Amino acid sequence: MITPAEHIRGSTTHIRCGEIRHAFRYGVDFVLIEPEADQPSPGLFSRNRFNLFSVHDRDHGGVWKQGRGATWAREVLREHGLDEATCRLFLLTQPRFLAYVFNPVSFWLAYREGELLAVIAEVSTPFKDRHSYLCHAPDFAPITAQTRLSKPKALHVSPFQEIKGSYGFTFDIGPDRFAIAIKHRNDSQGVNATLSGTRAPMTNRGLITASLRRPLGALRTIALIYWQALQLKLKGARYRTRPEPPKTEVT
Repeated sequence: MITPAEHIRGSTTHIRCGEIRHAFRYGVDFVLIEPEADQPSPGLFSRNRFNLFSVHDRDHGGVWKQGRGATWAREVLREHGLDEATCRLFLLTQPRFLAYVFNPVSFWLAYREGELLAVIAEVSTPFKDRHSYLCHAPDFAPITAQTRLSKPKALHVSPFQEIKGSYGFTFDIGPDRFAIAIKHRNDSQGVNATLSGTRAPMTNRGLITASLRRPLGALRTIALIYWQALQLKLKGARYRTRPEPPKTEVT
């Protein structure tokens, strides 16, 4: 069964741990698509062509701006032991607004018979680096809201955090809502980040409302990142220069 493309109206929160505390919460708009299917979608949303909102394969799956989309994601799943040929693959991401896109994190979701078996968290930075984290339970058992998954931090994301410690992931994805939590822990330092929202079929009305409620889409995202960085710098947080990114694409 082909399901319509979905519009996720949600919010993201970040809470910094350690001696310099900082927190923020913003509204966000994501889409949930099945990139290998010919999904019904409204006129203001397109795949791989210009529109008010769009998702392009080259923006996802592999090297920054040289993505291979779902082909890359299936290769990663297969190389790590999942029989991906029996899975449906979905992408949860912030779409392009007009021609601009920037996604701090997107998620490839692999389902089999309605059960979530694996997630690839695709992390991108304003430094134009990208690294992905493959999250799955032992033997690819179904991921539930109670499943806790851990990965070592490998990518320089924030210049105010070290590349040390680990990420803890939780995925609570239901038919009407979803909640994703990512907790970075490095002794007493780290960041708690969440992304949550409601699921609904994508409509032209919803997309127009999103463009009015949160103008400029992904361009707003990058502007807010720099605004929060300025606030941290003014609070006295130590700035770390960008090191070389990891040689591998996936942890």
